[in-house]
Amino acid sequence: MYRDNTKVIKIGDRVIGGGNPILIQSMTNTKTGDVEATVAQILELEKAGCDIIRCTVNDEAAARAIPEIKKRIHIPFVADIHFDYRLAIMAIMNGADKIRINPGNIGGREKLTKVVEVAKQYNVPIRVGVNSGSLEKDLLEKYGGVTAEAIVESALDKVHMIEDCGYDNIVISIKSSDVMMCVKAHELIADKTVYPLHVGITEAGTVTLGNIKSSVGLGIILNEGIGDTIRVSLTGDPVNEIFTAKTILKTLGLKKGGVELVSCPTCGRTEIDLITLADKVEKLIQDYDDLDIKVAVMGCIVNGPGEAREADLGIAGGKGCAVLIKKGAIVKKVDEKDILQVLKEELDEMRGE
Repeated sequence: MYRDNTKVIKIGDRVIGGGNPILIQSMTNTKTGDVEATVAQILELEKAGCDIIRCTVNDEAAARAIPEIKKRIHIPFVADIHFDYRLAIMAIMNGADKIRINPGNIGGREKLTKVVEVAKQYNVPIRVGVNSGSLEKDLLEKYGGVTAEAIVESALDKVHMIEDCGYDNIVISIKSSDVMMCVKAHELIADKTVYPLHVGITEAGTVTLGNIKSSVGLGIILNEGIGDTIRVSLTGDPVNEIFTAKTILKTLGLKKGGVELVSCPTCGRTEIDLITLADKVEKLIQDYDDLDIKVAVMGCIVNGPGEAREADLGIAGGKGCAVLIKKGAIVKKVDEKDILQVLKEELDEMRGE
């Protein structure tokens, strides 16, 4: 497996690479200089299960906000820098646990060297980020447009620029909105480097479309043993990214813990508002990441228990009545309106509360 052999990199109090657990990353969409709003969003992301947070540092106000933000959060802080090398230096000196730059647009080799020297002094990792939309003209001409090969060559050129400065505390990120191009690029670069890879499908889209594209792309890449951190990029509230990322990892057997939800697709036998109930259960189980169980939500009492036998817990209902199911056996009958509360109480009991 590629990820078992990648270089171990420390980001704050977290470690990636070398076969360590794959960490979930997200990015705030607040103005980083607005400390209250930024901290509030990061804490929500933490609660959802985010392991690393990236924030744009696009002005001095954002860079100056880093120390106060870091005092109030509990996960590593990554500073996202574009163009201005001075902001990269400020971010490092103000406590960023990692910086994300494109060495090609930071202002030339002399300015890049200054950034690397400060990163070396503080032992802060540098994430080299290259997107399909930011490829150099010479590479576009060489490869006849945007290709996986062009993305990889661009990324490795940037990595070599940092290595030439005498630094190898590096993470690589290569992204494209074209899912299969992104897959191919990761397959190519995994054969050419030992640096940890941050994996994601950029500009994936709205929640529905973005979840589909990210699940397909990340699923393929991760299943090939590639990737040390991931992000599901979605338009909208970044908290939505975390549930999808966790589900992808759990589905691939790369993350343990958390409640897995299964629910029937509904049919003519359904006699309960299953769609609404399943949505409510999905929200409920987000608070039980410490449990490692499967919960089934079924649409009828007749077939529900049998179909839910592989689940640790199940609920089913119809005609105003509902049942709680354990390992396929009905253990309690209640009014339909009370079943969600009964399920919550059962989850609390399993947790030991």
